[in-house]
Amino acid sequence: MNINVHIERLVLEGLPVEQRQGAHLQAAVELELTRLLAEGSLGSQLSSGDKLASVKGGSVQLAECANPKGLGRQIAGAVYEGFGAKP
Repeated sequence: MNINVHIERLVLEGLPVEQRQGAHLQAAVELELTRLLAEGSLGSQLSSGDKLASVKGGSVQLAECANPKGLGRQIAGAVYEGFGAKP
């Protein structure tokens, strides 16, 4: 099965992310989301081949993600939950 994910815009309201951290954060999100999609199960919408125009993700706990890598993992998990799956 091939899965294509295109994130045009990721809104991070209220999160302490500096512009210089953007590339590190992006890489962390991509790496973790790839891992979750490869290892986990998909929600029913994605399993049936449906396209999603947008995804409302879950929440992020700031205490657990003091750096871009940790924050990226949490964001990827929230996006993955938005697909109807559980990390």
